[in-house]
Amino acid sequence: MKTNVNVPIFPEQSLAPYIDHTVLRPDTTQAMVAQLCQEAIQHRFAAVCVPPCFVRQAVAALQDTGVKVATVVGFPLGYQLTKVKFFEAHQALSEGANEIDVVMNIAAFKSGKHEEVVSELQELSTLCHFKSSILKVIIETALLSPEEIVQVCKLCVEAEVDYVKTSTGFAATGAQIEDVVLMRANLPKHIKIKASGGIKTKEAALALVNAGADRIGTSSGVSLL
Repeated sequence: MKTNVNVPIFPEQSLAPYIDHTVLRPDTTQAMVAQLCQEAIQHRFAAVCVPPCFVRQAVAALQDTGVKVATVVGFPLGYQLTKVKFFEAHQALSEGANEIDVVMNIAAFKSGKHEEVVSELQELSTLCHFKSSILKVIIETALLSPEEIVQVCKLCVEAEVDYVKTSTGFAATGAQIEDVVLMRANLPKHIKIKASGGIKTKEAALALVNAGADRIGTSSGVSLL
């Protein structure tokens, strides 16, 4: 990860509210989720992000703590049918999730089906907002050119999403400073940015915040502090 921007003076304790403490490994266990939630409570992270099958466990563990529960939809490739993503999101919200991180249909976007992409995201945005929840859209910047990133940002604005997120963490590269800067320049202030994928040091996290990220998705939340 490039960190060739000025890193701000940023107290360590102030980084915690930016962090989505994450475990999305295919071999995730109940014990891992339990530890994740305890660490999130201890360090006052913004949220945990867990696989859909562990939403109930995380919600129970984090009740009345102020830590939000996020989960993923259409993960990690994004080319599921809209009705499948809608069902996934509805189920997760029904089980208590506060935030949905959905993978955009990159295949549809690359095929020029931009209206289809917007329609899907609008359906999910409407559902999340009806449930007083947040929709984050993972655009997988590693698979997009700078021009495509600008196009996708415009589609996300049209769909009225809450966050645009860089990466799943499963592509060749994750969050890059230049991508976050480009996203921030092409999104209105009310749409926030989540940087994720490969963020393993405090320096990298701070540089991404400085570039415009409002959330940091990482499995290294404790070590970052």
